[in-house]
Amino acid sequence: MADKEKIIEVLKLCVDPEIPVDLWNLGLIYSIDIIGTDTDLNDVQITMSLTTPGCSMGQHMAEDIKTKVSTLEGINKVDVDVTFDPPWNPEMMSDEARSKLGFETVAATVKEPKVNVEWE
Repeated sequence: MADKEKIIEVLKLCVDPEIPVDLWNLGLIYSIDIIGTDTDLNDVQITMSLTTPGCSMGQHMAEDIKTKVSTLEGINKVDVDVTFDPPWNPEMMSDEARSKLGFETVAATVKEPKVNVEWE
């Protein structure tokens, strides 16, 4: 039986060649579906996006995912679909990715209450 947590750990080893961050933390992985088969092995269907529709590395990243996830125990076949619905945006990144790329983390973007500094 395929294990979703193990698949996610492998996805963290797949890096966008143009951005030095893994695909999982970039928020490019939209879904992971584990599909039972007639054997003890499972098929895995991964839906992902790219940072831009014109990204020339999409096929490379999809093949990297297929190659690495296929090595896991219990996997029969891996398919990767690329979608742009919804379009990816930087808010989809994890705090780890945001930090690596110099963005404010989500927790840091919470607005503090405004302090009244006016004189009476």
